[in-house]
Amino acid sequence: MGRVHRRILALALVPAFLVACSSPPTPAPSTPAPSTPATTAPVPTAPTTAAPTRSFEVETRTLRLQRGADRPLTTTVWVPRGDGPYPLILFSHGLGGSPADYRELLTAWARAGFVVAAPAYPFTSRTAAKMNVLDVLNQPADAGYVITQTLGEISSADPDRVAAAGHSAGGVTTLGLFSGARDERLRAGVVLAGRQVLPQPFVGPEAPMLFVHGRKDPTVAYADGRAAYDAVTWPKAFVSITDGGHLATGRALDVVATTSTDFWRWTLYGDKNARARLKADATRGDLATFADRL
Repeated sequence: MGRVHRRILALALVPAFLVACSSPPTPAPSTPAPSTPATTAPVPTAPTTAAPTRSFEVETRTLRLQRGADRPLTTTVWVPRGDGPYPLILFSHGLGGSPADYRELLTAWARAGFVVAAPAYPFTSRTAAKMNVLDVLNQPADAGYVITQTLGEISSADPDRVAAAGHSAGGVTTLGLFSGARDERLRAGVVLAGRQVLPQPFVGPEAPMLFVHGRKDPTVAYADGRAAYDAVTWPKAFVSITDGGHLATGRALDVVATTSTDFWRWTLYGDKNARARLKADATRGDLATFADRL
């Protein structure tokens, strides 16, 4: 990448991530954006397996992966017990975070019938010997490598149903996987408090996207999350957590977990009923609003 693009990335990333992406936020006021009327959605064509209706016991595994000489990618994998096949979700943590910070959300996905693989990135995780914000540029390639290795190691993971999600800097990584570093295996994506840091278009096959952002996020501005959503021309939805900060907790986390799980059920299992529940999931308890162009 050229010097100009690296300078743009630094200017975009550093102010937004001075506070660790996984740390509790201090609320700041933000102006709400108008909602988009819901529309009737087609079911994604790729999945053909009915979504499970039961809750699975979950096994946790650790994969000691490494991409090249200097990119260790220790990956925590939550695996539903059973033969599968189960869709695979690649999850990317925020700056200074770790997969364990998101255990509650990721195990909720696994209990619903999804394999979830979460690498600790070598230069942006809590355990990194040296923090380097610009290394977010390399994380989409890391994520693609982890997907490939996880599919090889976890026999119950389905190579035909792969998705990606991430929070904050991990949301930047996730957006990269659907734009300049497009991984065409991906069938859907979830972006939590993310933003685009380079003006790259979304490319490749259409993949439904779910965005979640707190209106009072002091780390990644709500407007930046909304701008990323607006740039997507594929089927998409946006959950705005009214009093939410940078990291969803408590009842807001319950809303995010329920909504995102049904989004995965729809996009990766083809569950029409899950698609129909999305708005009710997101607006339960009047904690958030929901807009979609699915």
